[in-house]
Amino acid sequence: MIFGLDGVEIGLIIVFLSLFAGILSGFPVAFAIPGAGLFAFAIIAALDANGMLIHQAIDTSTEAYRTLVATGVHPETVSHFRYPDLPLIAGPVFERGWETAMDRNLSFIVNRMNERVFAGQSIETLLAVLMFVLMGITLERSKIANDLLTTMARVFGPLPGGLAVSVVVVGAFLAASTGIVGATVVTMGLLSLPTMLRNGYSAELSTGVIAASGTLGQIIPPSIVIVLLGTLAGDLYSAAQEARAQSFGCSDALTYLGKPAVVSVGTLFQAAMLPGILLALLYALYAFGYALVRPENAPAVHLEAKTGGTTTRGEGLTWFLLVPVGIIAGAILCSQLGVIGSQDLSVSNYAAAEQTGLLRTNVSETCQAAMIDLHGQSAWDASVAQQAASSAAGVSTQGHTLSEDEVAAAVLAKAAAAAPIGNGLAVVVVLLGLTLTLARGVAPLASPRPLLIGFAGLALALLADVLFITPYTSPEGQFLILAIPLALTLWSCRTAAARLAQNELIRVVFPPLMLIIAVLGSILGGITNPTPAAALGAGGAIMLAAYRKLREEGRDPWVITWATIALVVMIVMGMNFDLRINKDEVQVADFIAYLAAAAAYMFAGFGLIYSCYTLYRTCVLQPVVRETAKVTSMVFTILVGSQLLNLVVISFGGEEYIQDFLRSYDSEFKVFLIVMLVLFVLGFVLDFLEIIYIVIPIVGPVIYGGSFDPKWVTIMIAVNLQTSFLTPPFGFALFYLRGVAPPSVTTGHIYRGIIPFVGIQILGLALLWFVPQIVTVVPSLLGR
Repeated sequence: MIFGLDGVEIGLIIVFLSLFAGILSGFPVAFAIPGAGLFAFAIIAALDANGMLIHQAIDTSTEAYRTLVATGVHPETVSHFRYPDLPLIAGPVFERGWETAMDRNLSFIVNRMNERVFAGQSIETLLAVLMFVLMGITLERSKIANDLLTTMARVFGPLPGGLAVSVVVVGAFLAASTGIVGATVVTMGLLSLPTMLRNGYSAELSTGVIAASGTLGQIIPPSIVIVLLGTLAGDLYSAAQEARAQSFGCSDALTYLGKPAVVSVGTLFQAAMLPGILLALLYALYAFGYALVRPENAPAVHLEAKTGGTTTRGEGLTWFLLVPVGIIAGAILCSQLGVIGSQDLSVSNYAAAEQTGLLRTNVSETCQAAMIDLHGQSAWDASVAQQAASSAAGVSTQGHTLSEDEVAAAVLAKAAAAAPIGNGLAVVVVLLGLTLTLARGVAPLASPRPLLIGFAGLALALLADVLFITPYTSPEGQFLILAIPLALTLWSCRTAAARLAQNELIRVVFPPLMLIIAVLGSILGGITNPTPAAALGAGGAIMLAAYRKLREEGRDPWVITWATIALVVMIVMGMNFDLRINKDEVQVADFIAYLAAAAAYMFAGFGLIYSCYTLYRTCVLQPVVRETAKVTSMVFTILVGSQLLNLVVISFGGEEYIQDFLRSYDSEFKVFLIVMLVLFVLGFVLDFLEIIYIVIPIVGPVIYGGSFDPKWVTIMIAVNLQTSFLTPPFGFALFYLRGVAPPSVTTGHIYRGIIPFVGIQILGLALLWFVPQIVTVVPSLLGR
């Protein structure tokens, strides 16, 4: 033994020293990681072959070990850390020699690459990384981010600390569109830092707020960090809970937990919404409070704004706040009262169990005891009673097939409970109503007659839905009934759009905001998974960038406008008609809708190709594609290389050694706190990609194998990584900002400026630790 350390401990030290040396050597990280793995394996193998590495393992052949297992202790939980008095046996770190370990690594690396990179289920989710990167870089290179920052500075500038608040707002915008910390920090450093310094802002506040706001991309969806963490968390949580269930004598995790052990990227996006908004709000409040205490370091700045009209304070309060809030609140209230709701009569011919919370009762005694400990005696008694009642009635609690009479009765029940106004029409009315309302506020002196016609059309559409449309009305009938009222509203919206375009704030903020809402709304609402939503975001960003370029050239971007309308037509046709024409019987209306959707699809595709050509012609597409290829290649190369490094750690027992150490603590909170502290320290010297792909797979089976909510665990890790990005002296965001800061801004300014925001990050972590509902409330609400 070397220095009295266990051979596995020496191996872990060699691996981490090799990794740090490789990263600090100046080689690209994507190649330094696998190189460090190979170098560490060669050193460990040489030391082990010469008998210099001795591992002290528990001797499973002793009477003491057998007695312990006989008491009910699961063999996998037995370790030297938890039971230090058990007899040990000395052996090499490679049980059957390093040659056998190398052969196993070669086969494992092929299987793991196949699972996680080439053909596994996570590859579809990982494709979202490419799309989100393309979306963010396109918005940044097309100067849309510059427009956002300039416009927000004009809006918030007159407030104390207004420029700092505008940086936070734009940082949140860019985080929701890029998800890339480096790109956001560099972009805002180039655009906003000179402006803030020129207007009298202190270098400390300027650099601090830019660096902190830039890291919001770590947590605000669609975050690349959450996408990558989610692909790992899903597998780790599922496997860890299966192992947990079997350790308690249960057959599987579904039996033990009473629900599937599943966590998806979409659910994590939902969980990250409030924490991201909370951090952005805390940043903005600090900037505002700092300006109140030290106004000379964060003065109010009055920048000329092009509003396109004169709006008094009363009119602005009415049309920009009170009426929009009233429309949204009224829709929510009507939904709660049952006036707005589903009118769908589709009924499955299979009925699931009456109570989804039922537990399986045909389990072993040890599993029963563990389930009662987890769910409580009342839940177990209720499940037993329900099982007995169902057995007496001859009905399976797992579900049964409905007869024709039962299906007809279910349809009648849904028709009787159907809301007078459908959800789809309600959404359309709210969106069009908000458009007309904002147009009135932008130009209050203009004639209100066109807008009143639009409001009348919305009222007629709602009235027609209540009086003439029933759940039995066919899609074509609904279309004919609503055609005239909605046509009136759309005609009015032409005037509204022209007025809105005169307002700089709306003209600049509205398009990217709608793109972000479309992407996040489709994910958070459960309409689709992150990959198609990311593709929508990438395509939308390309079309937005092309629209902006054509406007700069003084050309009419009618192709892009009509391509966007074509996308809306596709969505409307898909929501209201059955577009499956390969059925045995196809209705005429469905076939016509299919032809309309197909034509819209082809024109939308043409619009996207035309947008790509426009960006290519204006020399925007080439750098966007190159930068996207660089970022995604780095991500996937690090993914491949980190798997090799992980397998090296596994080969000599390092992963099991670390997990045994963590499992030796009885308190889950203590274990998770240790992991969080380690991740925080590692964040000083490792990028989030290395931490996600190297560290999380090692500690994941422990932190995801307990009773903690996996969403909370994952979001806490993401916020922790964000904190380490900011912390001096090695925070990556600080180096990104240092690279674009002017010579007058020193490293000392950056370090002093970021310290308050690190405190805010720690405060945010503490809030999430003590109030986990901040993370779990949105998924629970959207999941109902």
